[in-house]
Amino acid sequence: MVLSVGLVVICCVLVRGRVSKTPKRLETPRKEVLEKSSMKEKETGQVKLTIVYDNNLYDERLRTGWGFGCLVEVDGKNILFDTGADSPTLLANMETLGIDPKEIDILVLSHIHGDHVGGVWGVLEANSKVTVFLPQSFPASFKEKIKSYGADFVDIFGPTEISSAVFSTGELGDGIKEQSLVVKTKRGLVIITGCAHPGVVNIVKKAKELFGEKIYLVLGGFHLGGASDSKILGIIKDLKALGVQKSAPCHCSGDRARELFEKEFGDDYLEVGVGKEIRL
Repeated sequence: MVLSVGLVVICCVLVRGRVSKTPKRLETPRKEVLEKSSMKEKETGQVKLTIVYDNNLYDERLRTGWGFGCLVEVDGKNILFDTGADSPTLLANMETLGIDPKEIDILVLSHIHGDHVGGVWGVLEANSKVTVFLPQSFPASFKEKIKSYGADFVDIFGPTEISSAVFSTGELGDGIKEQSLVVKTKRGLVIITGCAHPGVVNIVKKAKELFGEKIYLVLGGFHLGGASDSKILGIIKDLKALGVQKSAPCHCSGDRARELFEKEFGDDYLEVGVGKEIRL
């Protein structure tokens, strides 16, 4: 449907299960498209990010495990991005942090790897009312299993509005297909990556292309474990050139990458791990 010259919004997504409301696709990477969406120029209230699963420890009360999961609380919605590798660790951490899985509204999965989707079934067993947003490339068997719990799911291909002020980059990458989360805050964009298989720089470029706004924070797995210093420093240089203000690498980023990001970003580096809370 043509909304104005040069602006196209494709409002048709593949939906399975019992989803009754179709999320908005943002196929044209122009800020004006977002102004046509339901959020327009609406400012969010306080945004709270809580890492509920990670292989790096921040809160000593919690369990670590190889994987990633982050709860995003924004505008009255609880959005869980990835679920780590197993339900017992995820649910135990959530309980310690006072997070009730029954209050999760939306579950977003970055990619198919087990260290990001292993905890899904524990969440769905506790709360089948969530809607799961996953890349369309996920196998049919995975989607059928979601339906078997009585939950809904939405296939994601292109950039999509998930909730007020919260968006998916859409599937990115030529090999492993992965989506990242973009949250619009008063301080700028917050980009949350699962493993950044498509490349963290490419993900940030996509978000900037879609929204044209300053990037306040990039958080999550940067997939730099074992990378050379020169590669890591090149990525840091590229992220700064894109206007990234703060960085918070965890999960598969690697210890050396975390050291170099801390050195190069200085006070704008955030030390994160399971249990870390960030309020914006």
